[in-house]
Amino acid sequence: MRKTPIDANLELGRTGLGCMSMTGGYAPATRDDRESIQVVHRALDLGVALFDTADIYGPFSNEQLLGRALRGRRDRAVIATKCGLVPGPDGALSRDGRPEHIRAACEGSLRRLGVDVIDLYQLHRVDPAVPLEETWGAMADLVAEGKVRALGISHATVPELALVHSLFPLAAVQYELSILAPQLRADVLPWCQANGVAFVAFAPIGRGYLTGGVDGVGVGDSRSSDPRFTADALAANRPIVEGVRSVAERVGATPAQVAIAWVLAQGDRVVPIPGTRTLRRLEENVAALDVRLGPEDLRELDALPVPTGRMQWDRWRSTDNFGRRVGAR
Repeated sequence: MRKTPIDANLELGRTGLGCMSMTGGYAPATRDDRESIQVVHRALDLGVALFDTADIYGPFSNEQLLGRALRGRRDRAVIATKCGLVPGPDGALSRDGRPEHIRAACEGSLRRLGVDVIDLYQLHRVDPAVPLEETWGAMADLVAEGKVRALGISHATVPELALVHSLFPLAAVQYELSILAPQLRADVLPWCQANGVAFVAFAPIGRGYLTGGVDGVGVGDSRSSDPRFTADALAANRPIVEGVRSVAERVGATPAQVAIAWVLAQGDRVVPIPGTRTLRRLEENVAALDVRLGPEDLRELDALPVPTGRMQWDRWRSTDNFGRRVGAR
C-alpha cells in the first residue's frame, strides 16, 4: 500500500479506518465489540495503518475499544486521537482548549489506549475562549515530552492553520470531504498541498448516503441532526447518488468505492478514513485503492448537483461531526 508521510518518522497508508461508529453514532443499538475488534485486526492484515478515534467518542469507550483491539499489535498501527471537546451532564458538547485540559486529556487517552505515546494528537475544535497559541503550545509540549509524536487539528480556518503551523509544525488536518461535502477543496485542501500537510478526510462515503442504501435515519441515529439527512434533503440529493452509481457501473466498482476513489483523487496527501464496523464493508472500502477514475469519470462526478442541506462554514465549525451545536464552557 502506498504511504502518505505526515512527518519525518510517521507514515499513513493511503486509506485509514475511522473508529467512531464502533461505539455509537449511526445505529448504537447494533454495537458489537467483538466484530469491531475483528475489523481492526483485518484492517491491519490489509495494510491499513491509521486508526482514528477521539476521547469524546463514547465518550471514552471508543479509545478503550481501540486499545483492546491493538493490544499486541501496537507496532503495526498509527494511532490518531483527539482532544478539546468535552461532554456535559445533558449530553451537550462544549470546547475546552485550556492547557491544563489538554494535558489531562492526553494523559487520559494514553491510559485508555494502553500506549506510551500517541502517534497523531489532534485538536478536535478550536476553543474561542482560549488563545490558540496557548492551546497549541500545550500540545507542542506533549511532543517535547515524548507523549505525542505529531500534531493535527480539525475544523480550523486557513488563518488558524497558518498560525499553528508557524508555531509548531502541523502534520495533518482533519475535515469531512466527500462528493456530498466538497467545500474544503476551495481553500483548506490547496493550503495543505502547498504546505506539505496531510488532509485526513472523514465521512468520504457521505456518512453512508453515497452507497445508495440510506433512505432515512431512525431514532438515536446521530445523522438525524445533519441537515443533509432530512427527508426533503435525502430526496433532493438522489441525483447525486444516481450519478455515483452510474460511474460505478462503468468502472466496475461499487458506489462506496467510487466515493472513496474520488476523495483519493483530490491529492496525494489526502487520506480518507471511511468508518465501518463490519468486515464486509472494510474489505470493500480498502479495495477502493484499486479503483481508477479517469478524467471523464472525475468530470462527471464534479458536475453533480450541489448537495441540498450542506452546512455553511460558520455553522460547521460550531457543531460536532453530525451538526449538533457545540457550546462554550
